[in-house]
Amino acid sequence: MSLTPPLKGNKPVHASTARSAQPPELSRHLVRAQEEERKRISRELHDSTGQGLMVLRLYLGMLASENPNSESQLQAQEALRLLDHTIEDLRRIIERLSPRVLEELGLLAAIRKEVRDLIKNTTIKAQVDLPQQLPLDREIEVALYRALQEALHNIVKHARARSFKVQLQCSEGCVNLGIEDDGIGFSGRRQARSAFGLLGMRERVAALGGTVRIRSRKGEGVSILVTLPARLSPEHRETAARGQSAPAFAGSPSVAHSESHSQLGAQRFAAALR
Repeated sequence: MSLTPPLKGNKPVHASTARSAQPPELSRHLVRAQEEERKRISRELHDSTGQGLMVLRLYLGMLASENPNSESQLQAQEALRLLDHTIEDLRRIIERLSPRVLEELGLLAAIRKEVRDLIKNTTIKAQVDLPQQLPLDREIEVALYRALQEALHNIVKHARARSFKVQLQCSEGCVNLGIEDDGIGFSGRRQARSAFGLLGMRERVAALGGTVRIRSRKGEGVSILVTLPARLSPEHRETAARGQSAPAFAGSPSVAHSESHSQLGAQRFAAALR
């Protein structure tokens, strides 16, 4: 199959759109609370569990070097290898809970790092198409990054894909994130709504006024299109309020968002993926 199957057509297999039954402000508050809780858990894991494991590793290292008995040394070395794997797993969990690269370097660098880490640890090939700059609001960046994380996790764990593509565009006042793979896919609307942890992605995106479209056919991979309003970051909103020219989004003449613009932008983005 093509790595970029169309997200729209005469007879779609299935498409899902994010909808929230809760008031938008309440949904956004819950998303913020969830993100803060992730940060709190990340700090606790780093400060308590992580430090405890490092102390344990120090003691095991001393035991392995001081004990002349070869069998005891082998057991200590095996325990050290197991402990090192555990520490590395903990680091990955902490990074997933509160990604430092997203906070320090922004969305584009965080996307590149996620893709780079995936292809480094697997045989899957990747294509990445990103704009040169994208000064988005923090909440929008987090939602896009979490959607990418979930999609890449599914590709590694479930898709059996040989390759995938990540594309980010801003057009007609909305930002569009497309993730596609050439894996085994799935069929059925019910499975598309509930499989592989996609429910959390929909809820987070819906809370910010966005949509999620998922298209798949068994044996022909999965296409995910996340569309969100292209809200500027606070510093760039201040620049625009002072009458200075704000940085232009790649491929977008305007950052003013409306529902019709969002739909039009998503349609153009989907057409570009054909």
